[in-house]
Amino acid sequence: PVDLAEVVMTADLLDMVPAHVAETYQVIPVDFDGSVLTLALADPQNVSALDDMKFMLNVEVKGALSDPEAVSAALEKYYSDRAESMESLLGSMDGGDMEVMDDNRHDMMDMDQLEKDVNAAPVVKLLNMVLLSAIKDRASDIHLEPFEKEFKIRYRVDGVLYEMMPPPIQLARAVISRVKVMANLDIAETRLPQDGRIELNIAGRPVDLRVSTLPTMYGESVVMRVLDRGQVSLDLENIGLRTKDLEIIRKLIMKPNGIILVTGPTGSGKTTTLYSCLNEANDPETKIITTEDPVEYNIDGIVQIPINEDIGVTYAACLRAILRQDPDKILVGEIRDLETAQIAVEASLTGHIVFSTLHTNDAPSSVIRLVDLGVEAFLLTATVEAVIAQRLVRRVCSACKEEFEPTDEVLMELELTRSDVQGRTFFYGKGCKVCNGSGYKGRIALFEIMLMSDRIRDMIMDGASTQELQNIAREEGMQTLRDAGLIHIYDGVTTIEEVVKETIAG
Repeated sequence: PVDLAEVVMTADLLDMVPAHVAETYQVIPVDFDGSVLTLALADPQNVSALDDMKFMLNVEVKGALSDPEAVSAALEKYYSDRAESMESLLGSMDGGDMEVMDDNRHDMMDMDQLEKDVNAAPVVKLLNMVLLSAIKDRASDIHLEPFEKEFKIRYRVDGVLYEMMPPPIQLARAVISRVKVMANLDIAETRLPQDGRIELNIAGRPVDLRVSTLPTMYGESVVMRVLDRGQVSLDLENIGLRTKDLEIIRKLIMKPNGIILVTGPTGSGKTTTLYSCLNEANDPETKIITTEDPVEYNIDGIVQIPINEDIGVTYAACLRAILRQDPDKILVGEIRDLETAQIAVEASLTGHIVFSTLHTNDAPSSVIRLVDLGVEAFLLTATVEAVIAQRLVRRVCSACKEEFEPTDEVLMELELTRSDVQGRTFFYGKGCKVCNGSGYKGRIALFEIMLMSDRIRDMIMDGASTQELQNIAREEGMQTLRDAGLIHIYDGVTTIEEVVKETIAG
């Protein structure tokens, strides 16, 4: 064990590990030999801390065991007046020690200089801190946006964008180029959109970043979609289904053939629902093949095929090939056109269960969308077993949850009266450190499940409208998205504002 009382601490050594990082992971830097940084840590099992340090500090690290009380005392002694946050790191960067080419001289850009800037310590440290901070805060997307007079960094948590303190604008090109290097993109090409992927290991778990660049007036805008496998539970029991809906979906999954559609806007949790369904059906007796754009999460035992339209690997082409692979269950990432829809119908008619997604507002309108694509009504009624519409709403933070009395105006937004909510209790989040002052932490799904009854099939054959299908489905017991939202409001899980924002009145 390292005796911290005998270690000579220097300012340079302490500077290598930011204060908030040292305190978060309970580590103290004790030696740097020019290539390897030695960290004293209280918990010998905390391997994830060393992984994070290596990624964040961009240096090789090794751990040395020390007494927990000695580590706490050293943190208080050496770091109490050195507290550094993301804001203080950015505040200390003025970009002045970096030579960056003028934005108006793209043709004359010095690639040698840019490559030096990309690997410069301030750039590496800044980007690593941005990535780690966003991932720790459960961000789903990270936005790097250069404007005329500032460089914005924002990240989306629970569907809402939050802005970090902006770094010096001089660092914009180097930081964005650093991302492109990590994603194996061409840093010399700034005029065309590019897509890539970064694989990280954060706290011992794999995190994928899907990188998209887009040329703008003031440089390239970068958005990174965070695919954090450690944050996603692919279990039907954990995605927000009520007991009755869970039983319905389990019966649907076990059907020998048919089409099950999940519908909703981008970012509404469709992929998680579909993966959870496949995970439920994943056993040695079942052959499951998926085709996705992109493959977001790897599941053992399931054959997953990424779409690559540049070389002709489209949904339709993949689906044709999949049918020759003796599958039992098939997932088609999205039905985008008539050809894909027709092959999905064919697959269903030949004894396969097909899962897929559509972009529509509710369950009944999905059927109309397929008819509009050109699918014959009699084929739809013979194959589609159910349509599941969903939305995500934010959960009230349990740490600062408080009761409140909604006004009549707020109730009117839900088309409710005071007598409708007699005896009901409503909650909201006051805002605290746990939820970063937002009043919300995490999200829960709302579900609307339309089963294809004989009556609904007859209505489709007669050319019924979306509203007519909706009315019949409700008569037969379908719970709309708004109904599902009301249940979660009454249970104290979410707020009126969230449900009004994400759903329309049934």
